[in-house]
Amino acid sequence: MRKLNKASLAALLCLCLACSPRDFLTRRLAGDLISQSEAFRLPQTFWLTTGVVSNKDFNSPESMVLQRRGWIIGAQQKCPVGVDPPPCWDVELTPLGVTAIRPLIGSDTQKGPFGIEVAQRTLERITGIGKTGNAAEVEFTWHWAPLNPVGAALYDGGVRYRSTVGFRDYDDGWRVMNSGGRSNQTMDEALRNAEPMAP
Repeated sequence: MRKLNKASLAALLCLCLACSPRDFLTRRLAGDLISQSEAFRLPQTFWLTTGVVSNKDFNSPESMVLQRRGWIIGAQQKCPVGVDPPPCWDVELTPLGVTAIRPLIGSDTQKGPFGIEVAQRTLERITGIGKTGNAAEVEFTWHWAPLNPVGAALYDGGVRYRSTVGFRDYDDGWRVMNSGGRSNQTMDEALRNAEPMAP
């Protein structure tokens, strides 16, 4: 009986050692894989355009935020060919804008557009996992965390988003889907289709 117990224990130990932590899709593993995925870690980039822009661009929600902060101003201009609708605006940084934005774009503020990394996604929690065979759907919540004053002005860190992403179980364990599957969303699709949550 004692030999049987030792043999059973040894067999069980071998089975456990053959299993990887990625063999079981737990909330912790799902959270780690989502947080480490390239699409999730990609920062949000805001494109600041100085010089002559259309009325639509000058009155966009993002531009209006920068105007209210006193970071940009615009002088009405005649629209160049191919830029509409009129009127057009010659946009430049104010002294306040130079202080807030120049460290983010460098010293050359005469040309644009300038790409500014303004926010990074932060995973809040995994809210559910549904598995069918070697496929799963994981629902999670996240928010934008501002990286600088421009990000803080443009992104409310209190807005939460809900996304659902597909996972697949391969021979080396579970992975986030990065290419299209039959029914599960990829990480790019999950983030693009994120739903803002009521506060």
